[in-house]
Amino acid sequence: MTFQIPSANVEQFTLANGLRVVLSQDHAVPVVSIAVYYDVGSRNEKEGRTGFAHLFEHMMFQGSENVPKAAHFQYIFNAGGTMNGTTSTERTNYFETLPSNYLPLAFWLESDRMRSLKVTQENLDNQRNAVQEEKRLRYDNQPYVNAFLRMNELIFTNPANAHSTIGSMEDLDDATIDDVREFFRVYYAPNNAVLSVVGDFDGAQARELIEKYFASIPAQPLPPSVDVSEKEEVAIKNEIFNDPLAPAPAFVLGWKIPARRTPEFYALSLGGTLLFDGDSARLYQKLVKGDESVVSIEGGIDERRGPSAFYIFALPKPGEEVAEIREKIFAEIKSIATEGPSDEEMEKLRNSLCNDAVRGRQSTMYRAQRLAEFALYDSDPSLFDNELDHYLSVTAADIKNSVSRFIDVDNRVVLDIIPVAAAEEEAEVAASPQPPGETSQPASPAPQIPEQPFSEPETVHSEIPQISAEPVKDLADTQL
Repeated sequence: MTFQIPSANVEQFTLANGLRVVLSQDHAVPVVSIAVYYDVGSRNEKEGRTGFAHLFEHMMFQGSENVPKAAHFQYIFNAGGTMNGTTSTERTNYFETLPSNYLPLAFWLESDRMRSLKVTQENLDNQRNAVQEEKRLRYDNQPYVNAFLRMNELIFTNPANAHSTIGSMEDLDDATIDDVREFFRVYYAPNNAVLSVVGDFDGAQARELIEKYFASIPAQPLPPSVDVSEKEEVAIKNEIFNDPLAPAPAFVLGWKIPARRTPEFYALSLGGTLLFDGDSARLYQKLVKGDESVVSIEGGIDERRGPSAFYIFALPKPGEEVAEIREKIFAEIKSIATEGPSDEEMEKLRNSLCNDAVRGRQSTMYRAQRLAEFALYDSDPSLFDNELDHYLSVTAADIKNSVSRFIDVDNRVVLDIIPVAAAEEEAEVAASPQPPGETSQPASPAPQIPEQPFSEPETVHSEIPQISAEPVKDLADTQL
């Protein structure tokens, strides 16, 4: 018996200005989710101008012609909604979920900043500073994170693929207001975007509102195409990363794999699930539960329209031999490459895929984002309904062959993360006793006690300002 799930009831059309629209009605719950996807990510950035896509994710909340700075948050939150925005190599997206009667508000907010974002020197300066502070707080101040950023540069040879989404702080410092305005004009045009709406709405009314708010935004010439082609070989196979914040040695393994939605990608994605996804995964059972040689083992796939990446991160326990742990990981990979998954593993994979598909579809936001992705990347949002079939059609032999071809190979990156010993030496110096003062040194002064005031000071009352902080974004979207 074939597993089947209801279709997403997709309706799509394109406005005269090129904005692609995807609608999917679902009246089960009185909410709507809106996702706007712009076809711009770090892959579109030129050398010397990196970090612009992520910078614009910040800039898009700095106000537009009719919406004051940071008011986008206040409008959504005051309506009982949730919202966020993220940047990846492939796209920048903005999304919100609201009670269904607030659908016109969402259209107004998204269209106003698409039409008339305030790209001013003041906004550029403060958001450039915000990005640089984010870099210091979430990357430079965290152990192991910058090593992950380095992995892209070790795996990929093409600069369009290799640089991180957060970008270069030096490039951001060099950015001019004209650079940023041109970036907005080229990439934030309606003909470079997809708008998806999922939930409790009337189709005719939604079309009328979309025409009202978005149709008059002028189109722009299409952005230049991006070459993301790659050599077969990884850029650098071995490197040591000295991490001053790392509490213990660790390592990252990385492989270059085929693009999303290819037969090999589907098979490698399921092979990764077998290796490192969850407590029942092979590497967790072998290294964490079995010989207890690692504190944690994690992995993931960086899914891209071009060449993608496959990662494994291991944090050994103190005193364990890193080389031995690495060889155990390679041995488990070879086991899949030579013997393939067992029947029990394949059954578990299929059960998990079906369970995830059903659970995901219960969320209007999940559907809105996935529909927008397929529309943007593949020009076909109806792929949302058959993506599960591609995964379910993967056989044990497919997984075996793909792991053998792309993962059980020497064409991989090994990045050893080594704690910097200098930090310990500095701590020892700081704790050493200091020589005593000279005997002629005068005695300490008598304590200075202020006189009691004649009357208590007046209490000053002031209003607490309303502050709308920008939501924290997912690191996996911005970097890993």
